[in-house]
Amino acid sequence: MSPPRLPYKLATLCDLRDKNGRMLLLHRLKEPNKGLYSPIGGKLEMEVGESPAQCAQREIREEAGLEIPVSRLHLMGMISEQAFQGTTHWLLFYYRVLGPVWVEPHDMDEGRLDWHDPAELEHLAVPDSDRKIIWPLVRRHEPAEPDGRPGFFAVHVDCRDGNMKWKVEEQFNPPAQPRDDLTSLS
Repeated sequence: MSPPRLPYKLATLCDLRDKNGRMLLLHRLKEPNKGLYSPIGGKLEMEVGESPAQCAQREIREEAGLEIPVSRLHLMGMISEQAFQGTTHWLLFYYRVLGPVWVEPHDMDEGRLDWHDPAELEHLAVPDSDRKIIWPLVRRHEPAEPDGRPGFFAVHVDCRDGNMKWKVEEQFNPPAQPRDDLTSLS
């Protein structure tokens, strides 16, 4: 079967944790994933040439009210979803914010932003792709130490015909030792 010709959208997902390891999740009031819990994030502003990291910074600022420098953003995963809901192809950049943050839980236009223990994910209403694919990959690539850097994964999810088939295309375990900050290299 040849792939459907659909528009491609680029977006970020932003994984923020507090000092207790709880995750900041949005209980969404709008599509996509209305009524479900997901990390904050949003579409890249491609018409202005926004990078994925700049998009993550903007979404964190808009939705959580935090200014996060690029040096604290770790690209932990790339998720390509083919024919999501039969309407769109997505390329998602999954960023982990390094170090703890704090945001007061609050309501906003997009939904309710609140902290959740990772163990709660089993019982929260989350998208199927998150439950079956993304969260298991995130758990597998968690850093060994609380202040360590996570690993990396790239996964392709084929959503055609309402079925999800996925293949991990690349992955790296978390580094055994903290890496030096490489963002200042020229």
